[in-house]
Formats: sequence, C-alpha cells, structure tokens
Amino acid sequence: MCRLEEYNLGDLTNSFDYKRRPLNERQREVMKNNEEELYPYCGANGIVDYIDDFIFNEEIICIAEDGGYWEANQKSSYIMTGPCWVNNHAHVLTAREKLNLSYLNYQLFHLDLTRYITGSTRGKLTRKELDRIRIKVPSMLIQSKIVSVLDQSQSLIDKRKAQLEALDQLAQSVFLEMFEDGSMKFDMVSLGNYTSHVSSGATPRGGQKAYCTQGIPLIRSQNIRMNRVDIGNAVFISEPTHESMKRSQVMKNDVLLNITGASIGRVAVYNGEDNSANVNQHVCIIRTLNINPIYVSRFIASNRFQDSIKRLNSGATREALNYSQIKKFEIPFPPIEVQNQFANIIQQIEAQKSLLQKSLTELENNFQSLMQRAFRGELFPE
Repeated sequence: MCRLEEYNLGDLTNSFDYKRRPLNERQREVMKNNEEELYPYCGANGIVDYIDDFIFNEEIICIAEDGGYWEANQKSSYIMTGPCWVNNHAHVLTAREKLNLSYLNYQLFHLDLTRYITGSTRGKLTRKELDRIRIKVPSMLIQSKIVSVLDQSQSLIDKRKAQLEALDQLAQSVFLEMFEDGSMKFDMVSLGNYTSHVSSGATPRGGQKAYCTQGIPLIRSQNIRMNRVDIGNAVFISEPTHESMKRSQVMKNDVLLNITGASIGRVAVYNGEDNSANVNQHVCIIRTLNINPIYVSRFIASNRFQDSIKRLNSGATREALNYSQIKKFEIPFPPIEVQNQFANIIQQIEAQKSLLQKSLTELENNFQSLMQRAFRGELFPE
C-alpha cells in the first residue's frame, strides 16, 4: 500500500481557460495558408481541425466542459504536449508541483464525474465544479510508476485493436478483389428471388414491461453492428412471448438488417442456434435461398451499396426501408462456388478476430484491474 492524499482538483492545477478562443469553420478556413505548418485546433473531445496558429505550447490537459463524456471509463480528458489552439468547449489546465498530468488523465478516465455535471438538456462541467473534483494522489515517484504501467497496458490494447482493424480491412480487400475489381461481370438479380422469408418483428405487447432479466434475446438495432451481431447488451423476452412472435424468430445464418433510424443499413449474419433469438420492428430478417448469406451480408455492407441505401432515403423525413424495397435490392450473382469460397475466407478471418477479441477483452479487464488497484494505493508500496 502507498499513502494517498486527497485534494480538490483546483488545488493541484492552474487554469488557463481565459486564454481559450473559439473559431467558427469560416474563421478556421482562412487560417490554413501555411499547409506545411498546421497545428491542432481542439475541442471538448479532441482535435477538431488544424490551423496555422496556436495559443498553447506546453503540456496541458483538456477536460470537456460541455458535449463531453463524464461517466466512469469514458474519455473526458486528453493531453496535448505541443503547439495547439483550444476552443471554449474544453477546460485547459496545467499541473502544479504535486501532480503528474498523465496520472490525472488516467484518474479522470477512471472516475464517474456525472455528479459534477450541471444542466438537464446539455450537460456542462463548470469551472467551479471542475475545481471541486476530488483527486487521490501518491508521491510523484509512484505517480510516474503508475503512468508507466498503465501506458504499457493501454499500448497492448491499442495494438490488439489495430490487429482487429487490419483483419476488417483484409475482409474488405478480399471482397473488392473477388467482386468489384471490374475483371468479372456477374448477372444482376433481385434479392427477393433468393429469399424464403423477409420480415421484421415488433415490440412485445406491454413494451419494456415485457422484458425479462433472462430468457430469449430480443435483438434490436443497437445489437446490429456492421458485420457483427452484439447481444452483450440485449434485452430478453419470455419463452411464451417468443412463441407468440413466430415470424420474427431468428434462424442460424439469417441476414439481419437495420431498417430504420440512424443505423439504417447496418447488417450482419446471425450465427446462433435456430429459434434462439427474436427481433423487434427495427431489424429485418432476410432468410436467403440458393445464395450464400455471408456474401449477401457483405455485399449490403459494402461502401457502394451503403451509398445506394443513403440515396434511397435522401429527402425522407424518416429513414426507413420496407420489405418491398429490400426484395428489390439488385445484387450481383457470382457462381455459388465463388460465393462459398468467399464465405470460407471470411469465416477464417472471423475466427482469427474472435481469438483477438477474446484477448482484447482480457487486456481491457486487466487494464481496469490495474486502475482500480492504482487509485486505491495497492499497485506499488511506498
């Protein structure tokens, strides 16, 4: 155990909010004359733009004043070490003699700051409340050791995320090479001719009161990520409710497509067991027939087809796809052997991603454990 002293943040830092200056987009555009020497223009959550002038040229920590994220394990702050310009959406602080700014940055990430936030519609961290945030600090030596350990842990997380991103890029490259390089021409077909079932579900009778703490997952639009079904935060319905919603019971290899709202067009293949989940009205089930579902899903996810979905909804007051539009989707039809070959490659890539995702989860859990121990004074002895 090491000794921790607790202070108000205002007693450990110097504020330079008075030097901040907001610039609108037009003002920033005329400050880009020297393209070889542009500096970060920073806001609540990071770098917003680059301009040819700066206000600060020392190590500072920027903490979101409004438009930020202040819950525990959310990034509410970031550090700038070189020339930069900061607008009025981020507080600007430097450290006094008892504080390492990187240590503070990690502790702010660890803390739940919502009790310091004012305003009901748009949250705001006022200067007064900022100064009141309680910070636990050990000696400068221990702070440096904690930062070193957490930096190493975060570096491993970043590398794992980069590996996952590289595999996503590989999957996209394989699709482009096999189906969009222009060297092969495929017949265009209507998706409806290659489906046995196109339907969405509904909100169970009773709305949220029908949800259970366990049971059958009800897949909603937030559970459909691009090329991935994430039921980690799914809600559940009872078995009788599931049985009453037969048309929206999900089968293995169903293509699930978001058909409303901001996430319209997100698509993924369901890999669970038959009838082990259901969907609500914002998610459409596309049950394929004589066409590979992985190929269909990846084609819908392609940039070109996503653009066509946006064009289809341009000017609409409410973004939505109906069953008729989905059945009329025009897609290339490569030989089924080529589709299956592509699907096998994707499955191999997804298998590698699954291993990396498991490793990433372990690394993130370890990072959380290190932070908890660090800010309880348990990571290093005095």
